Amino acid sequence: MELKLRDGDYVPDGIGGLCRVDGSGALLQRTLFKLTARRGMFPFLEKLGSRLWQLGEVPPGRRQSAAAQYVAEALEDEALTVESVELEPQAGGAMALAVRFVWRGEPLSVTVGIQ
Repeated sequence: MELKLRDGDYVPDGIGGLCRVDGSGALLQRTLFKLTARRGMFPFLEKLGSRLWQLGEVPPGRRQSAAAQYVAEALEDEALTVESVELEPQAGGAMALAVRFVWRGEPLSVTVGIQ
């Protein structure tokens, strides 16, 4: 079980403690964190996070393959199988990244925005 996060803060349970999450909920939470945290920003956990924030520096024709590589790096220590990584351009140069994966036979997905 892990402490539940919402917008980077722990979620109170309303009775003086903190909410917890487990199973696929905990995996989804970890996955979102690993994809949005900048790899190399944690001094003692240098491999935590992703390089997705660097996609803007990659030529447009290579962004899809770079995104797939960055997702694989970020999630390499999770017991899941990435099924697809889809990168969609958004207004103002932003991008939306959808990752579909399977964990213990359960199909799951997360979507993150990239500036």
